[in-house]
Amino acid sequence: MRRAIYPGSFDPVTFGHIDMIERSAKIVDELVVAILNNSAKNPLFSVEERVSMLKEITNHVPNVKIQFFDGLLIDYAKKIEATIIIRGLRAVTDFEYELQIAQTNRIVNSEIDTIFLTTSLEYAYLSSTIVKEVASYGGDISHFVPEQLIPQIYEKYKI
Repeated sequence: MRRAIYPGSFDPVTFGHIDMIERSAKIVDELVVAILNNSAKNPLFSVEERVSMLKEITNHVPNVKIQFFDGLLIDYAKKIEATIIIRGLRAVTDFEYELQIAQTNRIVNSEIDTIFLTTSLEYAYLSSTIVKEVASYGGDISHFVPEQLIPQIYEKYKI
């Protein structure tokens, strides 16, 4: 069985994330969408909220599981017996950073490979940071996130 892990903060999940999940799920038997519980960051949504959002948004993809983790991704990938890490690339600057991480992970565990998928052009500009910035000013985020998440995002900003 080819099990892959698609890690991220997903704070909040965007159309770009969803696109990557749907495309990744087509090339593996099981895709674990792994939400990083990073205590160094101050997320907009709790891990539990992000898990719930992702489960709702991806329930149409049967081979996707939503989980969360803390610590090193490479250790978590080994723990869940994933042999592939999937990372999305929006721009050349993403590649430079992601390549360095992939090479480090390969040294730590040579049995786990990283696959890079380029984002669909329509989402190449999109990030959770952009969504939060626009939402914080009450701007229209309907082009960035699924409709059912919009009220939850605005609620965090008291809009």
